[in-house]
Amino acid sequence: MTISELYSLFRKHPVITTDSRNCPPGSLFFALKGKNFDGNKFAEQALNSGCAYAIVDDASVVTNKQMILTENVLYTLQQLANIHRKTFKIPVIGITGTNGKTTTKELTAAVLSQKYKVLCTIGNLNNHIGVPLTLLRLNDEHEIAVIEMGANHPDEIGELASITCPDYGLITNVGYAHLEGFVSLEGVIKAKGALYDYLRETDGTVFIHQENDHLTAIAGGIKKITYGVLKWANESTEEGMIEPTDEGESRQEGLKPDTNQREQAAFIGGRVTFRHPFLSLEWQQNRYADVLSAFPSKFQNNHDAIHTVNTKLVGDYNLWNVLAAITIGAYFVVPSERINEAIASYEPTNNRSQLKKTTQNELIIDAYNANPSSIQAALENFAAMPFYPKAVILGDMLELGEKSPELHLAVIRQIKTGNYDKVLLCGKNFSEVGQQYSCFPTVEQLIEHLKAHPLQGYHILIKGSHGISLEKTIAYL
Repeated sequence: MTISELYSLFRKHPVITTDSRNCPPGSLFFALKGKNFDGNKFAEQALNSGCAYAIVDDASVVTNKQMILTENVLYTLQQLANIHRKTFKIPVIGITGTNGKTTTKELTAAVLSQKYKVLCTIGNLNNHIGVPLTLLRLNDEHEIAVIEMGANHPDEIGELASITCPDYGLITNVGYAHLEGFVSLEGVIKAKGALYDYLRETDGTVFIHQENDHLTAIAGGIKKITYGVLKWANESTEEGMIEPTDEGESRQEGLKPDTNQREQAAFIGGRVTFRHPFLSLEWQQNRYADVLSAFPSKFQNNHDAIHTVNTKLVGDYNLWNVLAAITIGAYFVVPSERINEAIASYEPTNNRSQLKKTTQNELIIDAYNANPSSIQAALENFAAMPFYPKAVILGDMLELGEKSPELHLAVIRQIKTGNYDKVLLCGKNFSEVGQQYSCFPTVEQLIEHLKAHPLQGYHILIKGSHGISLEKTIAYL
């Protein structure tokens, strides 16, 4: 069967499953393989459970015409997704980055959903399997798509971009992460930058944080919609930020066309106004940004005012995630008040930037992922919070390769400057370099310690790589 014939079959059976335990009637089962499983072995079970057809790549399991043999099931899934995506003319936005891509994706989808029917990546299904599965959920009701792309090896973003064919792209940031695959920071930048490369070749557009030197350095030759620090005309304030007046209210004038700041001002500018415990910010759309002059009628009623938004996000490092979502929303002409409503209403889930009060403590839970830049930001934010006593529970940063000891030691040095009342470290890497603190090689050992020595009355930061499973400690805090 050719890929075109398979696509015709998919149009008749537009539900995909890769799990033989979840087989909606009439769906297509794709027998994917992994390190510890082979979907081919479950093809017959999938058919018996309700699937109309099973796509397999092991000839020995083919027993009837409902089994479709291909050379490689994963590649076939990706081809099918690419064909399906190309049948839609809606805007597709690809999002990647070292930190914040899932939060930014969800904020962006929340903002765009105020005006459009949005297809959005579910959870963090952002890899070579999750991206095609997301694209295959596209239907005629959707008006825009927000696709998250993750990577842990050099060519993955380029491959995902070629499948997704995004019209727009956003890289949240770049930093040390997945160094076992990328080797160095330069490797990370090159890998993430493959999204820019695709958009450069296809005359696409990027949404970019204009103060991020790593990103601006690789964004030459691409159309840009920028966001950054909120600037104040004819003032030499620190970093060009708007300053509060003595009454605590922000100045309202914005940029003037005769200032030297005009060319440097972002399409959307913002700044932190409050950070304890939740992030609050101000933002403004710049009427003199190049994007507005290119589309004067599109934006004529959506600028000037400085907006204040109180979020439910912990950490001022989330400012850039929020501004990215605001920028995309403003570019697609979502009314400002609805942008603000979406941002204010968004509540993080899945152990990302969450605040949780228990009967014993107040927790900041950011235990879904960790790398050097995200831990640094989390510790800086936590150290600045005027709450005491403070405890930090940190788990290893995984996949850092040969730089792992050096990078974990840098975290230990940062901890020493934080004036924390209690420090608990979990994982093999921290146990090797952080002996001056309480260290536990496994989360189970850490839990036993918490049972014997419960924490009460603390403000606690919980941060670590997902593989360490620090979320298991929450029940004991």
